[in-house]
Amino acid sequence: MALIGTLAALKVDFAPEHKQPAAVRVLLATLVALVGSLAANAILVGIGTRIFPSTNGYAHFRFSDYGKLTTIGVIIACLAWPVVTRISSAPRWVFVRMAVLVTAVLWLPDLYILVKGQPVTAVLVLMIMHLAIGLVTYNALVHVAPARTSRRDSVGDRRRVDREH
Repeated sequence: MALIGTLAALKVDFAPEHKQPAAVRVLLATLVALVGSLAANAILVGIGTRIFPSTNGYAHFRFSDYGKLTTIGVIIACLAWPVVTRISSAPRWVFVRMAVLVTAVLWLPDLYILVKGQPVTAVLVLMIMHLAIGLVTYNALVHVAPARTSRRDSVGDRRRVDREH
């Protein structure tokens, strides 16, 4: 019973009244999220090294370093979105909370390297990069590949696809 109550509180009800996003839209959103996240990170590295010249040449600011990890993270998030739209009648509500949680978890290694002596300014930029990836990816998915209104909803009672209360 506790599990059912927890799932209900998390809006995981396995009863969506909407259709999943079209596969082509998910692929397009994935491309937008990848390009947008990589571009945002490149811009943030550029800004970070200008504001904090001591971070110029920092190992984690190399495209080969952050590009690979960004790509892996974005692809995982983009695979999760159709799953969330399948298991929840409020997928955006669930997904935004997942994005916040994942971003917080991804800050843990940043905090670890900070404690181990990495430069504060470089770690701060890394943390902002993680935040940017989450913002770009979330918005690409929910706007480019939204859950689709079911025929019943569009013809019948005009309920919102995503109840956000």
